[in-house]
Amino acid sequence: MTLLVYNFRDFIPFHLAWQWQKDLVKERKLNPGLPDVLLLLEHQSIYTIGQGSSLSFFKKTVEYVKTERGGEVTYHAPGQLVGYVILNLRGYRQDLHWYLRQLEEVLILSLQEIGITGERRSGLTGVWVKDHKIAQIGIKVSRWITMHGFALNVSIDKTGFEPIVPCGIADCKIANIQDFCSIEIEEVKGLIEKNFRLLFP
Repeated sequence: MTLLVYNFRDFIPFHLAWQWQKDLVKERKLNPGLPDVLLLLEHQSIYTIGQGSSLSFFKKTVEYVKTERGGEVTYHAPGQLVGYVILNLRGYRQDLHWYLRQLEEVLILSLQEIGITGERRSGLTGVWVKDHKIAQIGIKVSRWITMHGFALNVSIDKTGFEPIVPCGIADCKIANIQDFCSIEIEEVKGLIEKNFRLLFP
């Protein structure tokens, strides 16, 4: 499948990126032959929750946006690389478990290239470095077309996670790539794009 990658250097408002995704999905439902799309960007500070998420995972009262993705509450802010994936799984494998593991593998391979060992945890979605979570994943799939995607912590202010139970995981510790090595987010985007193309040829 053809893949279009859009790398945004400016901060993109969450609601704008959300609408882009909805429009891209709608277009592909009407024309399944359109190329897949990967949006790479950063948001200003915002909390989002998944469909069916529990509000008990908020430790404090904060504003949040309820979305149609899976997963619990998470936090986006500058220094976090967000990847929104509009993919027609009919061109790959119609298997959501496979798709989630492929997204994790993109992140794990990218971390590996800069000397960081990313790991999975049984029964959970995302990527960890030892006992710290470094990447969150939440998706929505409709007629085998995906939206939402992943969030990889590069240099995010981790205090933003303090009002929540990240991903609904008790005592979840958060890691940044820059806790382990010096690298800028634009270089990380390049690694993500390369490995995404490798795993979704």
